Amino acid sequence: MMRAICVIPARMASSRYPGKPLKPLLGLPLILHVYRRCRLYAGFERVVIATCDEEIRAAAAADGAEAVMTKHTHERATDRTEEAIAKLKLGLADDDLALMVQGDEILMTPQMADAVVSAFEKTRPPVVNLASRIYRPEDHDDPNVVKVVVAPDGRALYFSRAPIPSRARMKELVAHQQTGVIGFSAAFLQRYSKLPPTPLEQAESCDMLRVLEHGLPIQIVTTDAETIGVDTPADHARAEKILAADPLTRRYLERAA
Repeated sequence: MMRAICVIPARMASSRYPGKPLKPLLGLPLILHVYRRCRLYAGFERVVIATCDEEIRAAAAADGAEAVMTKHTHERATDRTEEAIAKLKLGLADDDLALMVQGDEILMTPQMADAVVSAFEKTRPPVVNLASRIYRPEDHDDPNVVKVVVAPDGRALYFSRAPIPSRARMKELVAHQQTGVIGFSAAFLQRYSKLPPTPLEQAESCDMLRVLEHGLPIQIVTTDAETIGVDTPADHARAEKILAADPLTRRYLERAA
């Protein structure tokens, strides 16, 4: 039977919003919203926060969350996730699943986790990335939002901070943003960290372009649910309003009260 481990990479030194993992949303640090939401999915064997910062580890411990310390030198969340999996010494089989949920994915749901896990379980691809529908033109234009274009068979064609595909000729175009919800086979996660960084990965600041530039496939699973990565103080304010109206938020906040 396939095993599924969830790792939440987080660090204080965000270039766009320093210290964001511990910024409070509805009185709870952002990173703990993500952790508690991931814990709502019953299919994870373990949910672990991976960090290089003692402040995050201490906040996790105070909330009863498991955390593992990683190096300060990682530039990519995927590399931090790989180190965390290695440190945990879980004895994963090559085709077991390591699901990375980036530490600012505050609208993560059990349904999103299940979509990635189910897609991975069917064919065991090296990588499955969740993409969410973009509803606002300003999000499509926002360089903080990584967009993805997808082939008819579900393969990722490209990721960019530019507004792709173009709306110039199709005003009602359906576009998708990459989320930080990415599943890896345990074997490929080890291989990823050994692949040299690539030019487009660095230009777009997007982990998954390293995969595409090395000629490897990424399967995309789409959702119509709204997601938001908290990259700026403005995102923080928007996220707090969305969380306040989300019944799932009340479910885990009330349980912990």
